[in-house]
Amino acid sequence: MDPRSCDTFVALPPATVGNRIIFGKNSDRPSDEVQEIVYYPGRSYEPGEKLECTYIEIEQVEKTHSVVLSRPSWLWGAEMGANEFGVCIGNEAVWGKEEIDDKEALLGMDLVRLGLERAATAEGALDVIVGLLDKYGQGGNCMESAMPFAYHNSFLLADRKEAWILETAGQYWAAEKIDEGIKNISNNLSITTKIDHEHPAMREYAKTKGWWDGRREFNFAAVYSYFNPSRSSSSGDRFCEGYKLLRKHKGNLTAQTMMEILSDKPSGINMEGGFMTTGSMVSILPQDPNQPCCHFFTGTPDPARSVFKPFIFVPQIKPFVRTASPLFGTDDPTKLKPRFQTKPDRRHELYKKHEDALVSLETSQKNELLKKMKNLEKKKLEEVESILKDGSSASSGLTMLFANCVEEEMNFYE
Repeated sequence: MDPRSCDTFVALPPATVGNRIIFGKNSDRPSDEVQEIVYYPGRSYEPGEKLECTYIEIEQVEKTHSVVLSRPSWLWGAEMGANEFGVCIGNEAVWGKEEIDDKEALLGMDLVRLGLERAATAEGALDVIVGLLDKYGQGGNCMESAMPFAYHNSFLLADRKEAWILETAGQYWAAEKIDEGIKNISNNLSITTKIDHEHPAMREYAKTKGWWDGRREFNFAAVYSYFNPSRSSSSGDRFCEGYKLLRKHKGNLTAQTMMEILSDKPSGINMEGGFMTTGSMVSILPQDPNQPCCHFFTGTPDPARSVFKPFIFVPQIKPFVRTASPLFGTDDPTKLKPRFQTKPDRRHELYKKHEDALVSLETSQKNELLKKMKNLEKKKLEEVESILKDGSSASSGLTMLFANCVEEEMNFYE
């Protein structure tokens, strides 16, 4: 079992309850890395403006969409997030035969945010990502550490109608469309022979490398991987364990079910250790356009002992409690070269309270706190279901839905 892991899930009708798509992701990162939840409104830009991503500068577009992100606090991009149109994206680290270039380029996490800011559909976000991949490439250190750690990326993208899996090997890529049922991705190439979009030179490149003879049916995972984990039946394989959990609830999948899957420790989906689940996300994407999409984020490690807090896009979102670290500006060690010589304290207040409670409370107190937190989570799920049933997202109370939940959670630690 590779500790450097994440897991992303999607369930579409008829696997779900209520004619909706359910998206979920665990972000497994270094155990001391802080993940924050941030909202950025859409903006218009002047021609020729530039955008500074984590490592490189790229061309800005004329207009960006509003996004809510769960991101490691030291970088520009995000592990997962959603935009105002109900597009959700999560990424995974993948390795294969294609060598990883250690030069600084766009991180997979930058590509997640860029896809959300620039596209109104899942397929549109896929096109944005592969276009940027072709123009700027992917690469750079993926940890806030002097120790280099880099990888290629796979993505799971979903909207109200469908989902897509995009898997990359350097500049080459393949994409698979998902119209129904269940699907998950982990830290392996999983697209086999069902390829709906692909890099135009992907097959020819594989032939020049001697990975494919041009006669056998083309299998992306088999050709570009050292092995094909999607065929593995090992009980220790997270990809297989994640699919088993989805299949167990197929036909009855809800947001709460997805939260339980993300919280599952025996399967390894809820990660513990040097790398652990530092942030989690679950989204409800109703196929009825009159119902708002709702996105739940933890902002704290370990979904089993965190509250999934709801966020809904509304026409005018008031400023809400930003569970984010202070801004370090140009003095941030991430921006100074050589990079990562020092590491500032990026913990936000909710993270600190969460962390302190785990250290200082007795077992009985922890159990009581956990009970309160999960009761709050249940109450918020019920509130969201009421909103979905009503079909209205114009209520002024929705503008503070996430912030109010953060406040209620913070009160438990007093």
